[in-house]
Parts: sequence; structure tokens; C-alpha cells
Amino acid sequence: MADRSHDAWRPTAAYLYVLHLDRPALAWEYLRRNSDYRRDWLRRRNQPEAAHTWGLRLPEDPALDARDAHPAWFPDHDGVLQLYPDADPPPQVHTFDFWRIPGRKHLVHDGKRLMLTACWPGCCVRLALPPGLTDGMAYAYAVRACAASCARYRTLIEELDKLAAATGAEPLAAARARPAPAALLELHTLQALDAALAGASLREAARGLFGTDAVATGWYADGGLRSRVRRLVHRGESLMRGGYRRLAQLD
Repeated sequence: MADRSHDAWRPTAAYLYVLHLDRPALAWEYLRRNSDYRRDWLRRRNQPEAAHTWGLRLPEDPALDARDAHPAWFPDHDGVLQLYPDADPPPQVHTFDFWRIPGRKHLVHDGKRLMLTACWPGCCVRLALPPGLTDGMAYAYAVRACAASCARYRTLIEELDKLAAATGAEPLAAARARPAPAALLELHTLQALDAALAGASLREAARGLFGTDAVATGWYADGGLRSRVRRLVHRGESLMRGGYRRLAQLD
């Protein structure tokens, strides 16, 4: 990480972007905090095969948070939309138009194809573009087969619905409801993990996460706020040391 000073973890506002991350992006936030991965990046960043150990196609700079990093996971997350040229398109078919894809776009070549990440307020989609696909060409979406009805099909529909809703008029802003408990859990977990990695005590971490007043009224030897912060640190360490694979659907 870029700044690992003792006080870098204290401003909760610095973690607000975490509330809008999807599971693959959250997986990266935990992996980039892993000291073994950071050491591997320094030693073998020019060796793509070194990334495979961590579930990546290519090494990614751990100094970049999920707003700027675009890790290529292997295998692909179920939410990645795979596009292929349509070998037998019907008349008046919809054709590929790169600039009609909404959002801020980022392209990276993972060694086999282009990976396109498109983000706009409140949403992010990932597309895999094969070498033969060009603007104006008829195309089809693909999803990996499974032996029985599975969540991949539903995930594909959800990602397509995101594109369909945003393609007509890309929103400049989005009104969001109060963050879901799951999103707040990830924010608190990452902040507590950073506090622990910086050498802060559980009590110091609790002050940074929940405030001095909350610590004064809810800090007990074997329960209350102390147990909550301990669980957050334990969860963060578990995700950092390998649990991130579950978020990125690598297992």
C-alpha cells in the first residue's frame, strides 16, 4: 500500500469508496494488503506466471486501490460478460459499438483478449473482448455451461440489465439509499485491518472506527465493542490471507 503510517487508517472518509465496490474489487482490496503479495510484486512484477499463484492473470500494483487498479482474475468472475463474433447473424442485428458502452472505460490486455471495465455512478460491468471483435460487427454473449441450473445464468442477465438500463442515457449522478449492512461491514473490516497492520491496539482501532464516546460506553473486557473490533480484525486477516479468493470466485 502507498501509505502505511500509523495514522493513515484513521479517517473513515478515506474508505467511503469501499461502499460502492463489487465482490471482485473487494477481493483486490484484501489481496493488495497481503505482505507476501506486495513482496512478490517487488521481486517478480515482470513475471506474469508469478501472478497465477494469487489467482491473477497478470501482476497488479498493490499501491493502487480498487478505484485505479483493474486486476484480471483467473478464472473469470461469473459477472464477466464474454462477447464473441456472431457467425450467423440475423438481419437488422444489433452490432458492437464501443462508444455506446456507458461509463468510464478502462482496457487491459490479459495476454489473450482485451478486458474492458466500464463504471458509472453506482454500477460497474466487465466485458471480455476477443481479438476478432471490431466495431460494427454482430456479436453474441456467452456464458460457461454448467451441469444444472446455476447462478451464472442469473448473473449474466443481471449484468445485461445494467447495460440496457444505462446505454440509453448514462446518468451523471445517482441517488443511493443508506449503505447496506454488508457494505458497511466491508468498510469497517478494511479500516480495522489497516489499523491492526499499522500496529494500533484494538481500543485505538475502535476509537477510529466508532468514536471516543462509543468506546467510553461500550468497551468491556470480554464483550461489547471490544469483541466486535476483534472480530473485524480477524475477518480482515482471514480475507487478506486467502479468503479474497471466495469474493473473486476463484475457488
